[in-house]
Formats: sequence, C-alpha cells, structure tokens
Amino acid sequence: MLSKTRNNKTSLAVLFCFLILIPGLVYSDPRPPAYYSNNPIVAEVDGEVIHLDDLKNVRIQEALVQLHQMKTRALKERVLEKLAKKHPEFSKKSDLKVSYLDVKNFYNNTPGMKDLGSLKQMRGEIIDYLQNNFRNIYIEQKFQQAIKKGWAKVYLNPPNDFHLVAGIGTAMLSSAENKTARVFVLEYSDFQCPFCKRVQKTLRKIRNKYPHAVQFGYRHFPLPFHEEAKSFAEAVECARDQNKFWELQSWFYENLTQASTKKEVLDAVRILGIEDIDEFKTCWQDGKYEKRVENDIRNGVEIGIQGTPTFILGSYDPRLGVVSGEMFSGAVSEEKFIKTIEKYLAITGTEAKLNP
Repeated sequence: MLSKTRNNKTSLAVLFCFLILIPGLVYSDPRPPAYYSNNPIVAEVDGEVIHLDDLKNVRIQEALVQLHQMKTRALKERVLEKLAKKHPEFSKKSDLKVSYLDVKNFYNNTPGMKDLGSLKQMRGEIIDYLQNNFRNIYIEQKFQQAIKKGWAKVYLNPPNDFHLVAGIGTAMLSSAENKTARVFVLEYSDFQCPFCKRVQKTLRKIRNKYPHAVQFGYRHFPLPFHEEAKSFAEAVECARDQNKFWELQSWFYENLTQASTKKEVLDAVRILGIEDIDEFKTCWQDGKYEKRVENDIRNGVEIGIQGTPTFILGSYDPRLGVVSGEMFSGAVSEEKFIKTIEKYLAITGTEAKLNP
C-alpha cells in the first residue's frame, strides 16, 4: 500500500513538471487570429528585420495598390457569398438593368467615346461596361450593409503611403514670387502627348484655386517616339530666356498638331511677344538647352517615370528644393488633384503648428 502511494506521488510530480515545462497545456488561451499586415517582415539579416515598405519604389507601390484593389473586390464577394447562407437577401443579383437610354447617355456624355466608333458599333462594349459597373454598385451597397449591421469585420488595409522625394531641379515655376507655398505639384510632360494636352485645362483651374498655398512646376519628359517633342521642349526653354515660357508652352498645347512646322513655331513666337527673334532662333537652332531637357528626362527616369503626363504632388521644402509626396500618371481629374492637395495642406499645416 505504501509503495503504491509513493508511485502515485512520483507520477504526479512527473506530470506537474511536464505541465510546467509546457505551460500552454495548463493555460490554454487561444492564440489571437493573425490579422492581415500591410507591412510584413520579409527578411532578417544579422538580426535586423527588413519590412515590405523598405523595398518600395514607385512601381512596386503602384503594383501593391492594384493588388489591394483586386483583393478588396474578391473579399467583398466572399463576404456576401458567406452571408448568403444565413441571409438569403445577399444571394440576390443586382436588379439594375442596362437600358438603351443608359447606353445612349453614356455614349453621348463620355469624352472621347464618339472617336472610337458609332453608337451601334460601341453598344455591346458599353453594355458590358455598365453591367459590370451596376454589379459593382450592388456589391458595394450590400457590403456596406453587412458592415453596418456588424455581420462582417474587415482587417484588409491598403498599402502604406509611399512618399517619393523628388528634386524640382530646373523646373519652370508658375509663380517664382510665391514664397508661401507649402505644397508642390511637379509636372513632367511631353508636348506631343494627347493626355498632357487634355490635363492642361484642369491644371489651370487648380492653379486658380490655389494661387498661394500651392506651387506648380514644369519639367520635360519628351517620349522617344514623339519625334519633335524634344525640340519643342528646347524651344520653350529658349522662350524662357525672354520671359515667355508659359506663353509658348500654352501655345504648343493649344495649337500643336502632327503637321506643325518650325516655321509655324517661329510665326507664333512673334505673335506671343518674343522681342529678339534672332536670339530665339539661334538658341533653338544651336541646341542651347538640349542638356537641360536631357537632364529632365534623366531625373524623371531616376524617380520611376515611364510615361506622360506624370505628377509628383506633396509637401514642398523650398530650402532643399524637393517635393515629398505621391506620383500620379495620366490625365488626372480635378477632384483627385483637390483631394490630394487638401491632404498635404492639412499635413503641412499640422507640421507648422508643431514646429513654429
């Protein structure tokens, strides 16, 4: 009997030691779920970690944003799919149908649509586009309903902002006297690029809206397949010598065609008020500013620019001559410009209060 008791005590002691060594068996609190991280550790080197954000450049950021958009769409559809098992209303498809009037209005009110073909030719593509758009609206409405009711919680976050630091270099400023600007819009453009031409009207509106808080600068990025674009860029730099940069820049975007000749440009600069025509002609013919334009191209390539127009929009440090912000490509909308400018005005305003 005594031997049996000793054996029992020994067994309990062994079990107790085993449980101490493996505390998870005693305290079995569940491990918290691994929520999605938008800046995971991707490597360790000599004990130091490397995060995803450490690898970023402009193109990686663009790819991450596109990937996030795809993930978000897939997530919303999966949420509705799961909810439909208990809530049949989530299994219904959109009741919105594409009518002939919808197609006609889209065709008539979408810029550039008529250049692609007649209404009859474009009808099928427009219907497909609108059906997909209606479906997206339906998914978004149902998804927001699920969030509001607390039936779904989402932990998928967009990639962290990537702040590109770009020097303004020899950019032509819209207002050299503007000493109060806290935000900068740096444009890289090509005079033979149709999207560059299209965005100029928007830029004029934005400059009028923010005459003091925002500085604007222009640099050249003539694309290699636009044969005359580099020469035209050099021409506006020659006009800059006589304080007519913006006049000739505007003329190019408003009047330039594939058939435009150097004679037409020379006729234009006379009308624009360039006084010393001989000086302008010599400057342009001798390629005085060829290196400046090439330097613009080189700087643009270094920061990741591949097409035009491209904008770097962000906080402005006039002492260092740099913009720290985000990159946008294409004919950016007025709404996107305003939203981003307001964001950086708020950021720089807060910084100014913290560092008076």
